[in-house]
Amino acid sequence: MTGKAPSKRRISHIELTEVVKTHQDFLLGRPGGLRAQLVQHDLSGMLLTGSNLKDADLTGANLAGAELSDCVLDGAMLFGANLSEANLDGARMVGADLRGATLRGARFRNANLYKSDFRDGSVDGRGKSGNLTAVTMKLGPTHMEKADLSGADLREANMAAVIATCADFTDADLQGANLTHANLRAANLTGVRFDGARLDHADFSGANLAYVVFGNASIATVVLDGCDLSTVLTDKPRGRSFRELDPPLAECIDAHIRWVTTGGRDGAPLILDGIDLRGGPGLRGLELSGLSAEGAVFIGLDLTRASLVGARLKGADLRTCSLKGADLRGTNLEGARLNGADLRDAKLGPLLSGDRSYSTNLRDALLRRTDLRGADLQSARLNAADLTDAVLYKTNLDDCDLTGAKIAPAKH
Repeated sequence: MTGKAPSKRRISHIELTEVVKTHQDFLLGRPGGLRAQLVQHDLSGMLLTGSNLKDADLTGANLAGAELSDCVLDGAMLFGANLSEANLDGARMVGADLRGATLRGARFRNANLYKSDFRDGSVDGRGKSGNLTAVTMKLGPTHMEKADLSGADLREANMAAVIATCADFTDADLQGANLTHANLRAANLTGVRFDGARLDHADFSGANLAYVVFGNASIATVVLDGCDLSTVLTDKPRGRSFRELDPPLAECIDAHIRWVTTGGRDGAPLILDGIDLRGGPGLRGLELSGLSAEGAVFIGLDLTRASLVGARLKGADLRTCSLKGADLRGTNLEGARLNGADLRDAKLGPLLSGDRSYSTNLRDALLRRTDLRGADLQSARLNAADLTDAVLYKTNLDDCDLTGAKIAPAKH
C-alpha cells in the first residue's frame, strides 16, 4: 500500500456521459453494457447530477468539486477517492466503500449512507472480488473535516477512526453506527440519534450536543470535554417515565377515551405533561383529543391517524414520530420538536367550534425534514418555525402566518 500514486487520467464530459450510459446498460443487462471503471480518473468538477453509478468502480478517483447530487452510488467503490467540496446532497450511497476517502468540505445533506464504510483506508486493500485495488496508494483515516452531513442516513455505517472535526451532522441518523475512536471534535451534532451506536473512545470535545439522543449507546469512554449535556437524552427517562404512572398508562388512556366519548360525564382527561413515553405503547388511531402532554417525550412513537384535536403539546418532543393522517386541528404545538416526523395527510387546519375558529399553533416549532406531503396547514401559526428541508409537496399553506419562518423546502 505504499509508493508513488499514478497520475490520474482526465476524460472529457462527453466521454464521461458515454461511460454513464454504458454503465446504465450494464445495470439493466442490455447488450453492450459495461460496468463503469473509473479507477484513478480525474473527474474533478464534473457534472453528474442524478446519474446512476450503482456498483461503479471509482477507486482513487478525483471527484473534488464534482456535482453528484441525487446520484445513485449504492455499492460504489470510492476507496481512496477525493470528494473534497463535492456536492452529494440527496445521493443514495447504500453500502458504498469510502475507506480512506477525502471528504473535506463535501456536502451530503439528506444523503442515504446506510451501511457505508468510512474506515481507515489501510484496513484492507482488497475490493469486493478479493483483488487488490489500491496497491500504489498510501491511505490513512477517512477525512471529512467541515463536511455537511445534516439529515444524512448513516445507520449502521462504519465510521471507526474517521476524522470529522467541525463537521455538521445536524439531525443525522447514526443509529447502530460504529464510531469507535472517531474524532468529532467541535462537530455540530444537534438532534443526532445514536441509539445502538458504538462510541468507544470517540472524541466529542467541544461538539454541539443539543437534543442528541444517545439512547442505549454507552458514552462511558466518550471524551465530552466542553460539551453541554443538559438536553441530551440517554436510556434514562427525562423527567418521569410512563412506567411510573399510577394508574398505568393503558388505564389512563381508556379513561381519557371515555371522557372524550361521553363529553366529560365519565372517565378523566389524560395528563402527560413532562412524561417520557419512549418505549411505551403505540398510540396509533387512538382518540386523544384534549390530551395535555406539554414537554413530553414521544420520540419515534406511532401516532398514525390518532385524534389529537385541541391537544396541548407545547414543547413536546415528537421527532421521527409517525403522525400520518393524524388530526391535530387546533392543537398547541408551540416550540415542539417535529424534526423528521411523518405528517403526510395530517390535519393541522383550524378547529371550528360554533362561530369560533382556533388555529393550530406551530410558533417556534422545529419541522426540519418533516414530511408534510398532502398535509392541511390552513391558517396555522408558523411564526419563527423552522421548516428547513421539509417536504411540502401538495401541502396546504393557505392563510398561514409565516412571519419569521425559515423555509427551504426539500425536493420531493
